[in-house]
Amino acid sequence: MLLKDRVAIITGGSVGMGRSTALRFAEEGCSVVVADINEAEGKKTVAAVSKKGKEGLFIHCDVTDTSQVQDLISKVISKFGKIDIMDNNAGGILGQPSGIIEGITDERWQRIIDLNLKSAFLCCRAVVPHMKEKKYGKIINLSSMGAVDPPGAGADYNTAKAGILGLTYDLALELAPFNIYVNAIVPGPIRTPFWDPLAKSVPDADALFAAVGKNEVPLGRMGTPEEIANSALFLASDLSSYVTGQALYVAGGQPLSPIAMPV
Repeated sequence: MLLKDRVAIITGGSVGMGRSTALRFAEEGCSVVVADINEAEGKKTVAAVSKKGKEGLFIHCDVTDTSQVQDLISKVISKFGKIDIMDNNAGGILGQPSGIIEGITDERWQRIIDLNLKSAFLCCRAVVPHMKEKKYGKIINLSSMGAVDPPGAGADYNTAKAGILGLTYDLALELAPFNIYVNAIVPGPIRTPFWDPLAKSVPDADALFAAVGKNEVPLGRMGTPEEIANSALFLASDLSSYVTGQALYVAGGQPLSPIAMPV
């Protein structure tokens, strides 16, 4: 049991990578709090966590709202007395990708930055004091390949996910003296509901995604949410006891370019 008696919050844990991570953590002995606005799916995730024999809790939370994030952290502390793991998984593009910069409105820019970057900042700011008190914490931030090797135009989303890396590096340095680890996961193309808008616009989504994997990923396929969950487990557990301030690329070999290499 790699996470025996640990307590984790997973934002955006209702579906996709967040749900898979919640289940993987539960299999390793972790109590899991799913924080999301998708209540119906979130409760399904919690029910699946409970079937694994661990306690699950759904808390409705808009992670772009300061007061709701503070309330989330307070409720978890009240119930469990601690928060060992903060997995900032929430994010998205809110429909179709933005495309060229001239098409990005002020409103869209702010919404995308809030959902993908501000949310992680708010959750980190709220949880860190409690981790400092316990002298332990694992923070995992979800970035994107768009941060380092954009597959297409989308300055709003790609900029937000690049900001996640900056936040990760800064907090890793700041919090290391308190035994708080901060790392990021950079997923490649992973088959999740993130792709639903694109899947609905083509006649054969399976063929499309097979082609994406074959043509764009060195391993020749798209990844699965479970593969992200396994990587999150590594960063959340003591297997990564000497790892902080890192961006872990879980992308089938993407990107094979100097930009992905540490300086």
